[in-house]
Amino acid sequence: MSNSNYTKIFHGNFITVQRIVSALEKVDINAIIKEQTETGLIQVFGGSNSDYQEVYVHKDELEKAIAIVKVESIEKTT
Repeated sequence: MSNSNYTKIFHGNFITVQRIVSALEKVDINAIIKEQTETGLIQVFGGSNSDYQEVYVHKDELEKAIAIVKVESIEKTT
């Protein structure tokens, strides 16, 4: 997503990304989730990293979104 109005604010596994996106939606921030998958023989042998996802938000909502990600990250560790 280079040269776009969106910025990556988080990356992680499916479950954590869903928590982050849910928290963002509660304050009316629409996030975009980009799933990273590997191609080629790795998938054939079950070595895919398909649960790795990235969360992007519009640059106008970036500051507010980063604050929410920080809060969610703190709550996860406590």
